[in-house]
Amino acid sequence: MAIRNSAKAIIIHNNKILLTKNKDAQGYFYLFPGGGQEHGETLDEALRRECIEEIGSSVKVGELLHIREYIGKNHEHSSFDYDVHQVEFYFRTTLEVELENSEPPTNPDSHQVGIEWIDLQKFTKLRVYPQKIIEYLLKEASIVYLGDMN
Repeated sequence: MAIRNSAKAIIIHNNKILLTKNKDAQGYFYLFPGGGQEHGETLDEALRRECIEEIGSSVKVGELLHIREYIGKNHEHSSFDYDVHQVEFYFRTTLEVELENSEPPTNPDSHQVGIEWIDLQKFTKLRVYPQKIIEYLLKEASIVYLGDMN
């Protein structure tokens, strides 16, 4: 199975973070906007495309903040993503258009039911993936490579 690259957006504005809201059998969970890099596409091109697809707005891609690996067989969801190996690149981003003036998402993920601005103080109480990245974002830690984590 091939390793998949994914570009993710960290969009923080007025002490809130923008996440996609998703639903599964266990209830709601939140993900960072973004997704898989296509052949011939740079990471920033992938991130801009994915944000239009998932949040309805293009973004300005800033600095690379974190790199996370996800090796499915090592985590609690191994029953359905045992063969997944993904490397995710988390970039500081800003919206090019305020969401009130943006288009609807063009291609949301299969579990996605919306998008939501989450207060950073409530961030830790939600089911957010990857969960461990929260502590790095709240501390504004400069560590880049986070390793294999969920």
